[in-house]
Amino acid sequence: MKILETERLLLREISVKEAGFILELYSSPNFIKYIGDRKLRTLNDAETYIKEKFLPQFAGLGFGNYLITQKSDGQNIGAVGIFVREGLETPDIGFSFLEQFEGKGFGYEASSLLINTGFTEFGLEKIAAFTTPENILSQKLIEKLGLKYIKIIQFGDDPEELRYYELSKNDWEIAAREKLNRKI
Repeated sequence: MKILETERLLLREISVKEAGFILELYSSPNFIKYIGDRKLRTLNDAETYIKEKFLPQFAGLGFGNYLITQKSDGQNIGAVGIFVREGLETPDIGFSFLEQFEGKGFGYEASSLLINTGFTEFGLEKIAAFTTPENILSQKLIEKLGLKYIKIIQFGDDPEELRYYELSKNDWEIAAREKLNRKI
């Protein structure tokens, strides 16, 4: 299992042993409000969810949902992942944090690393993101990451409208070069 690393964070594949943390994160009010109720009520529910949703994608694609841990104290603070979803052509990035860790720059730090890894190591050509119209903080982070708003989408029979964003590998590389040139 490869561990991805930033200055403050470690990202690693979520395993069944993190079921307690996933239960806490996925049961948090902000997760349910902005991402949805995954109906995880027990530790067994969380273990099953990890086995059925996360592990198969890692086994089949080599990427998926990563646990975010602070280096300073080893505390699990959230999750970030690149997902392949039915009904969506482009893999999408998603992130979630326990409330006390929101607004501290962890989302940008973890997500930029994963986007870079997606383009440089996973062979992705595009990465998407989507969020509810009322989730302004996620929209700001998605845009800060360089994704551009494209359109409103819906999944299947779900009536909820979502804001859909995309970032191409080419646009990511151009932005990275510009950022490097500004530092020089």
